[in-house]
Amino acid sequence: MRVALEEADSASVSGEIPVGAIVVSGDRIVGRGHNRSIGSSDPTGHAEVIALRDAGTRIGNYRLPETIMYVTLEPCPMCAGALLHARVGNLVFGARDPEVGAAGSAMNLLESPLANHRCQVIAGILEADCSSRLKDFFQQRRL
Repeated sequence: MRVALEEADSASVSGEIPVGAIVVSGDRIVGRGHNRSIGSSDPTGHAEVIALRDAGTRIGNYRLPETIMYVTLEPCPMCAGALLHARVGNLVFGARDPEVGAAGSAMNLLESPLANHRCQVIAGILEADCSSRLKDFFQQRRL
């Protein structure tokens, strides 16, 4: 999660909402990403999607079974759907998103019996560190 936090810091430096993600396979990082929606004018430029694209390119497959994604903020429905399509095995996230979080807060798409894949979820890892980056970012934007 600390590497995902580094990615979140990179997003913040670029003026993006500070969310970072990594994909791990075994003992190595195979994908990295941080939010780039604003700078790239891309609504799909979320940290999770970018990390999945990076991992898919490095592995040479869009399916990423037996991987773990670490992300600083609970995924939205779009990102949760991408995790399911990639067949990511586990999700570890820091801050909860009670408004649109799709991994247990507002809804739970990742463990839904309606989906053709399930992703095990571990929530609240380094939650204070992840939350403080978001709070600080939005406080600065309001000044």
